[in-house]
Amino acid sequence: MGWWRDWRRRRRLARLSCPPAEWAAALAGQPVLAGLSAAQNARLRDLALLFLHEKAIEPVGGLQLDAPARLRLAAVACLPILELGLDWYDGWSAVVVYPGSFMAQQEFTDEAGVVHHVRRPLAGEAWERGPLILSWDDVLDSDALDGFHVVLHEFAHKLDMLNGEANGLPPLHRGMSVRAWAQAFGAAYEDLCDRVDAGEDTPLDPYASDSPEEFFAVASEAFFELPAMLVAEYPQVYAQLAQFYRQEPRRRLGGL
Repeated sequence: MGWWRDWRRRRRLARLSCPPAEWAAALAGQPVLAGLSAAQNARLRDLALLFLHEKAIEPVGGLQLDAPARLRLAAVACLPILELGLDWYDGWSAVVVYPGSFMAQQEFTDEAGVVHHVRRPLAGEAWERGPLILSWDDVLDSDALDGFHVVLHEFAHKLDMLNGEANGLPPLHRGMSVRAWAQAFGAAYEDLCDRVDAGEDTPLDPYASDSPEEFFAVASEAFFELPAMLVAEYPQVYAQLAQFYRQEPRRRLGGL
């Protein structure tokens, strides 16, 4: 029934409106969205409008988000699916936004097999078959091409979860090789972990060494924000992400 959904979305877009000045304001101050072609710009705008129609953005903790703030958030949220389509965000319906970092209960098992329960502040969190949670302060702080963008990070997790629990392997397109993906990401992840363990400064956020799924999310942030760095450090990872996202941000951002 994909044709029916597409038809309904086209009809919906015909009724939705976004004046050029409002869309320009949503893109302003977001360098990760720079360099889009006219066709890409229009496609991103349509995705953002549909995203706002189909997903609930739920401020909590006294936070108020006006229409321009919601459009700004939706624009970046839809960058990863610019060439994939909104169906890639199926299976969940809400983005919960806190004013700042929020406390989350997490569980982990140590090397001795002991299960620990800890509470720690987070900037974002993605739940399998559940909402995506963001800190608005961290969303606003993600306005530089520095490899940290909480929106890109958490939405990468959502893509990873499309085929089950996040593990660093999202559903690959026809023609992509799981073996090639595993080789590229496995080698890069091992290299990063070795460098973190050695106390070196690393090109990617050391948090990427936490697990393969975090490596994928952090690498996705770098792919969109620091593509030239990712090509220099882990060219095979960049190549796999370019195939997966069907984008070439290194060209779009002018080699930054």
